[in-house]
Amino acid sequence: MAKIHATAIVAAGAELAEDAEVGPYCIVGENVRIGARTRLLKHVVVEGHTEIGEDCEIHAFACLGGPPQHLAYKGEPTQLVVGSRNIIREYATMHIGTPGGRGITTVGSDGLFMGQSHVAHDCIVDDNVVLAHAATLGGHVHVNKFVFVGGLAAIHQFSRVGPHSYIGGLAAVTKDVIPYGSVWGNHAHLEGLNLVGLKRRGFSREVINDLRAAYRLLFADEGTLQERIDDVARVFAGSEQVMEIIDFIRADANRPLCLPHVDD
Repeated sequence: MAKIHATAIVAAGAELAEDAEVGPYCIVGENVRIGARTRLLKHVVVEGHTEIGEDCEIHAFACLGGPPQHLAYKGEPTQLVVGSRNIIREYATMHIGTPGGRGITTVGSDGLFMGQSHVAHDCIVDDNVVLAHAATLGGHVHVNKFVFVGGLAAIHQFSRVGPHSYIGGLAAVTKDVIPYGSVWGNHAHLEGLNLVGLKRRGFSREVINDLRAAYRLLFADEGTLQERIDDVARVFAGSEQVMEIIDFIRADANRPLCLPHVDD
């Protein structure tokens, strides 16, 4: 049997792994599934059709699986699915999807979601993502792997944030962020590449040099953006990382692209 504190309320239909833990004053709903060794420390609420993977650690007053903050939602049984080995800190919130969206909010594994961070309805959050304190994702946002979102930053609904990118603290992100990019400001603009993150994750000097050269060409003053995209695709066709940026830009998108700041 799972370890359940005497003050916790666990609905009859909930499915808990044998070695899961539910701490004092937690509430677990009837449509919740909790994986092995996941710990709800205290005062945690998990409701809705929510699945949490293995080895997660969820801190006080976090609320997972609540209804989306969307006026069109009328109680439909949409979902929240959270992966394994996540740390979810105090007052963090993650909401289920909407019928008009994906119908599911998906959070990957090995993430850190600091206090008061928010994952809204229909988001896709990939593995190894960090949301710093009070970072906020609007609905339908896709945050790719190894993204760091700084404290109090907010990302506009339907935006895409490419892998290995960095969102500075207090940034208001209203446009798509390229893979490996670093953005700052209100409204956020592209400042360059996330070089610190690339070095920390062991990208080779050759790969980083290719990315820097491609960045300079892609956002140069000469020619149109489409011409520069084609030039970069031709020159760096053999670079997996550069082509990841090109494919990201060429893909269908709901939001415009976050670009470098242009001085007046």
